[in-house]
Amino acid sequence: MTAQTLAPPQQIVQLSGISWQTYENLLAEIGDRQIRLTYNRGNLEIMVPSPEHERFKTIMGRFVETLAEELEVKIEPLGSTTFKRPELSGAEPDECFYIQNLSAIKGKKRIDMDRDPPPDLVVEIDITSRSENSLQVYADLGVPEVWIYNGSRLKINRFENGEYVEGEISLAFPSLPILEIVRFLDLAETMDYLELVKAFRNWVKSQIQQSQ
Repeated sequence: MTAQTLAPPQQIVQLSGISWQTYENLLAEIGDRQIRLTYNRGNLEIMVPSPEHERFKTIMGRFVETLAEELEVKIEPLGSTTFKRPELSGAEPDECFYIQNLSAIKGKKRIDMDRDPPPDLVVEIDITSRSENSLQVYADLGVPEVWIYNGSRLKINRFENGEYVEGEISLAFPSLPILEIVRFLDLAETMDYLELVKAFRNWVKSQIQQSQ
């Protein structure tokens, strides 16, 4: 087993040669504590989120909910639910949402990847360039769309023909220029949270009006 520790802004430890059972045991031990585990074919990443990470995570989640509200799209937010493909991959997204497949999981207390569809949209805050490993996991799970924000740029990744392809159009919200979210994220550290959400909501409303 080898380990590599990456520097702040968030604490990350990467381990290789980890068995699936060890990953399962760690999940059970950690419980609801603020530690994220990502497992990919024997490689395990352990992350303790930073305040910066949590700030953007919360804002992005609120932005997705705002988009759904204004566009009158039904969603089911499942936050950092653990999704697993046994013996292969497992992850806890920063935020995830069921949209197109909402009816398949509505009311369920447990999600089983052998029977249930993956979330339609995953949002990841990737301040320390973790996305390559994460995308492989979400490909194993079959997640149709992954948004990744790295602190300065938002990437929309759509799952096509077994791999993720970066594009400008969101599957979940195809009628809006989603990449423009970045200019609101740029204000996150200086603008009041609720004022920021209000400004974003007004932008969404203006975009809807323009498209009518």
